[in-house]
Amino acid sequence: MIQSRIMRSACTAVAALSVLAACAQTSYVEPQAREHAVRAHMKFIADDLLEGRDTGSRGYDIAANYVASNYEQLGLLPYGEEEYFQWMPAIQTRLVSNSASFTIHDGDTDIDMAFPRAFFTGPSAAATEQSVTAELVFVGFGMASETFGFDDYAEVDVDGKIVVMVTGWPDDLPSEEAAHLSRLKAELAAERGAVGVITLHTPQREQVRPYETSLLYLNAPSVRWVNQDGEVQGNDSIQGSAYVHHEHAEPLFANAPTSLQEVFAQLEQNQRPQAFDLGVSATLSRQSSHENLRSPNIIGVIEGSDPTLKDEYVVYTAHLDHLGLARDMSTDNKVFNGLLDNASGVAIMLETARMFAEAKAQGHGPRRSIMFVALTGEEKGLLGADYFAEHPPVAIENMVANVNLDMPVLLYPFADVVAFGAAHSSLGDVVESAAGRYGIASSPDPMPEQAIFTRSDHYMLVTRGIPAVFLMTGFTSQDEGEDGGEVWARFFAEQYHRPQDDIPSLTEAYGAIRYDFGALFAQINFAIGEEIANTAERPYWLPQSYFGGLYRTDGPQLRH
Repeated sequence: MIQSRIMRSACTAVAALSVLAACAQTSYVEPQAREHAVRAHMKFIADDLLEGRDTGSRGYDIAANYVASNYEQLGLLPYGEEEYFQWMPAIQTRLVSNSASFTIHDGDTDIDMAFPRAFFTGPSAAATEQSVTAELVFVGFGMASETFGFDDYAEVDVDGKIVVMVTGWPDDLPSEEAAHLSRLKAELAAERGAVGVITLHTPQREQVRPYETSLLYLNAPSVRWVNQDGEVQGNDSIQGSAYVHHEHAEPLFANAPTSLQEVFAQLEQNQRPQAFDLGVSATLSRQSSHENLRSPNIIGVIEGSDPTLKDEYVVYTAHLDHLGLARDMSTDNKVFNGLLDNASGVAIMLETARMFAEAKAQGHGPRRSIMFVALTGEEKGLLGADYFAEHPPVAIENMVANVNLDMPVLLYPFADVVAFGAAHSSLGDVVESAAGRYGIASSPDPMPEQAIFTRSDHYMLVTRGIPAVFLMTGFTSQDEGEDGGEVWARFFAEQYHRPQDDIPSLTEAYGAIRYDFGALFAQINFAIGEEIANTAERPYWLPQSYFGGLYRTDGPQLRH
């Protein structure tokens, strides 16, 4: 009797499942992002207990395990070396106190520069002790570009010498391209044979970022990733560096054909200073402490349904790390919680992953595979993204697009989104279409002078040829009379990279966190990924794109 009832129940269950399966194949309900899920993820990731999620810290590892457990719960496939974890081996360096020295040699005269009033330097990852003496050569901005037809090194030989350059870039260069070229300054100097780099703070730079501001980070550690063979990321041929206050730089130009003040005058007139030998030499010395650490990227995949396209990947990224604990002993609020930078981005990525998993469970999974990557080390210089791009879990050419989520500002009901990089690839149209489905506009870059496109994790994938967009909440509010741009600017000035990027402080300053618009942001991101994954043609660089010209894999590349 019991057995027959069990059999009847089993048959009924099988029949019900068959009906459900048939329904799943014929009716599809688009997954809906959940406000409470975004809120719950953000609250945990930004909790004080995680102590600011600094790269290599216990708090970061707790956050990483939280992300991995969510991946597993959703059924994402693990794509790390250890389940979901791709471990990034790294070296953390600190400048040894009172070890930095900078001496200018002018004939028989030695001039010692005062640290840190006249100059400062950072630690070295290449060696614990470094000292280099060489002739000095001024190289203007220290930049070169085939695209824009200039080379600051063209008229000088810097092999075995220390180059001296002004900070920043020429005003006539577009901001994104200029920021990219500026990031290559040390690499370019090393390629030309330089053994040291001295950068001059300028009066113009002082107006934007005072020299004193940089000194706040003087004792902060530096982190570089390390290859499995122990090779440290970076330019090891550069044996010394210094950043010099403009009011203390005159001795460098004592024998120069052009005075320092003439160089500054040229900069004021938007002219490019020419390169020349400075007629003096210098010695740069420092000592650094080294500590090994490791920190994981967390990688999960929803496999695509198309037999061919499933070997191609749409990659979502969001950095999980933040700044750790404050060293300011005068305040009780010592945790850099990073609620908006970037617990919000990770929370939205996790909810986007859940939506793709739900769609797949309904029989409407993506044709291409979707990869979700929570990245470490963004605040240390895009380290986790660079390591991921250099050690990809699948062939890099099979990554068709990157959608990066970094610091969605959920303090007002946004009416638009900004996709940094939209002008460089076909992804711009995808974002516009996806956002438009929910009545949200796609706006152009509201602050091009900030060169945001080169300042977050997606940039490391761009430099490997992958079209990418960095998606952010726009500056238009749905509330009449509210200026979203002003709210964003206020957050950037008062809470960004401060312990006040937390729930109590932000709620006091702006009212309730808009988790509901975090859910909307996730909905838009799901729509973006769905369109990329299900369209037969893969995203492509636009012909006029500078970055496409540099890094496209389907045609000739420029060097810079």
